[in-house]
Amino acid sequence: MAKPLLTAVATLPTDALVIKPSPGTVLDSYVMADAAQEAGLPPGVINWVAADRAVGAYLVAHPSVDKVAFTGSTTAGRAIAKVCGEMLRPVTLELGGKSAAVILDDANLDVVVQGLPMASLLNNGQACYNGTRILAPASRYKEVVDAIAAMVNGFKLGDPLNRSTTMGPMATSAHRDRVESYIAKGKTEARLVTGGGRPKGLDKGWFVEPTVFADVDNMAVIAQEEIFGPVLSIISYKDDADAVRIANQSAFGLGGSVWSSDSERAKTLARKVQTGTIGINGYMPSVGSPFGGIKASGLGREFSPEAIGSYQQLKSIYVMG
Repeated sequence: MAKPLLTAVATLPTDALVIKPSPGTVLDSYVMADAAQEAGLPPGVINWVAADRAVGAYLVAHPSVDKVAFTGSTTAGRAIAKVCGEMLRPVTLELGGKSAAVILDDANLDVVVQGLPMASLLNNGQACYNGTRILAPASRYKEVVDAIAAMVNGFKLGDPLNRSTTMGPMATSAHRDRVESYIAKGKTEARLVTGGGRPKGLDKGWFVEPTVFADVDNMAVIAQEEIFGPVLSIISYKDDADAVRIANQSAFGLGGSVWSSDSERAKTLARKVQTGTIGINGYMPSVGSPFGGIKASGLGREFSPEAIGSYQQLKSIYVMG
């Protein structure tokens, strides 16, 4: 699905970078450019091109590019992979997600509600790895639903530059419309617990209330498609095996989390979830560890020494005498 935040990066034979940010998130590139200048990088090593998708497509297909790295939607990623495949050009794709946050029956809900905002609603829900499918044990289902509803009802919406704000707006008006279309769909598929509209008194900015749906079937549209907004779907499961089955019943595999008072039990379950990354009692990527997805969530890895290899070409020299 389309995402308002995306970046394409291309490496050139001269060991230079061309970075094309999303048209909706251009200003942060200026901050990075200033940092590159202050670090003393020579002119031309890192180049920012603020442009539309047509320019991005041009860069991806340019014959002088050695490697493409793309962060964005799965749809765009497939198109880029097709071009790079035809050109036999290396490509790294960090794409969409519909990660599962598995709450085990022994989980401390105080720990859960403290950690879920970062694991499931980071950046106002606009983060690819957010765990927006909340898997709750049938034995504690109502308890989990009530706790999560109370959590999101405690958020303070407003100016994202205000330190007291806990949730800001959507990136664009078009994206808010898209998120609201999924909320409308969700109302026909599941039970709306809280949210579902626009907050009162916030007419400036593209705000959406944090929204929680309960009694969600894992095959529902709101449980299978990436909404990229503050919309949580709470799904019931019977036992640990059922939780793994539901977590893996997705086209995506990027992030995820397991919540339990028993870390070894949580690790055992986490190993069975088909995903590129997963957290125990929280989720936060580390720049020292490989980050990336499987299935429709992408190809290759970012961060860590493992990511460097995708930008290198190995060459063997055989000395026979």
